[in-house]
Amino acid sequence: MIDNLPEFLSVISEGLLLTVEATVGGILIASVLAGVFGLAMLSRSRIVRVVARVYVEIWRGTSEVVQLFWIFFVLPVLVGYQIVPLVAGIAVLGMNFGAYGAEIVRGAVRSVPKAQYEGCIALNLSPSQRMRRVILPQALVEMVPPFNNLFIQLLKGSSLLMIIGVSEMTRQAYRVLIPRNVDVTSTAVIWTIVLVFYLALAILITMGMRWLERRAAALVGRTPPPRKAFFSRAAALADAKVVN
Repeated sequence: MIDNLPEFLSVISEGLLLTVEATVGGILIASVLAGVFGLAMLSRSRIVRVVARVYVEIWRGTSEVVQLFWIFFVLPVLVGYQIVPLVAGIAVLGMNFGAYGAEIVRGAVRSVPKAQYEGCIALNLSPSQRMRRVILPQALVEMVPPFNNLFIQLLKGSSLLMIIGVSEMTRQAYRVLIPRNVDVTSTAVIWTIVLVFYLALAILITMGMRWLERRAAALVGRTPPPRKAFFSRAAALADAKVVN
């Protein structure tokens, strides 16, 4: 088993790049779509709101696996052009999680206190200036934590791309297992390697989003509570429960 460890790492690492590409591509598309359709759902135009709501409900309310099959197998028949598996996977990840992200954007914008809108009106700011200079910077602080969770879910969802032939990490692990009869220990090692890789990528996403959260808070004059404050509050809650 130890002798085969370098081979296991090598084969699985070949899929690491594709997992990263699918995740980064999906995050970029999801972020753009979330912003566009999240704001569209707040539009004064009924038509714009309906179009945005239809997008959200279709992509949020249907199976991600079926979406993959539809984009990869059905769409090429309709357009007469075969889609590259990785491109199809990134498109589905982006559009699927963009629908969830749109609700995050909508909720964050609506959570901005009404007094902020009234202040913008008092300052005679145009609707676009209100949104760009006052509302969105404050809403961004509220968006970052749920988007962190969403992007980690997107990372884990990238493993579904194996069903359309993308050689990401999970499929590469199967490549190690299928041609040979490996023992239980080797199987455990292979899947542990995959788990560790996914965990490392999730930690990197969290670190990036924590940095973004601090930057967003600084832009609107807020300071995120330090980690020790969080643990102090948790300890205080625990003590309160013990007392009760």
